[in-house]
Amino acid sequence: MTSERRLRVAVLISGGGTTLENFRLAISAGRLHAEIPLVIASRRDCGGIAKAAKANIPCEVVVRKEFSNVAEFSEVIFAHCRRVEADVVALAGFLSLVRVPDDFLGRVMNIHPSLIPAFCGHGFHGHRVHEAALERGVKVSGCTVHFADNEYDHGPIIVQRCVPVTAEDTPDTLAARVFTAECEAYPEALELFRQGRLQIDGPLVRVLPAT
Repeated sequence: MTSERRLRVAVLISGGGTTLENFRLAISAGRLHAEIPLVIASRRDCGGIAKAAKANIPCEVVVRKEFSNVAEFSEVIFAHCRRVEADVVALAGFLSLVRVPDDFLGRVMNIHPSLIPAFCGHGFHGHRVHEAALERGVKVSGCTVHFADNEYDHGPIIVQRCVPVTAEDTPDTLAARVFTAECEAYPEALELFRQGRLQIDGPLVRVLPAT
């Protein structure tokens, strides 16, 4: 990808679309040279659908329970992504497991609100992650951007950000602090991808120096 070309990012959501809005802010600020040709929502009542409409971004709703299995659900999602010629797919609070097809391996990213491998996997999403971190008494938490494979919160790690955890924290205060870190980490990972600086080496991602 040339340095001038904008990255085409298909964004998958299941909730309020806060990460979608963060991408738009990063694009406006010039931190992320990208465009969003499509949003895919997994629920018809997603708050993020209204955010996409307000931004004039096309949105498709693909509901998991309307398909008999993950393979059929995923096939429809990635057909939409191919149709808009997405360079990369960003899971942005997307709570349904997808099966990544061969032509999208290394082109699907996810963000998780902990320092993987801590507090991750099936059932760990939203406030449950922060509740678990506080119950365990960790002193730091953070977020992880990784390439998605066909397991929950798995795949090579691209970027992590660390935040402190205080004795006064609640799940809400910790979630807010982690989300601030997410707002930096996810656009950074996408921009590194756009620049061709991410090299997958087995379970690792090597960030190549800027040229």
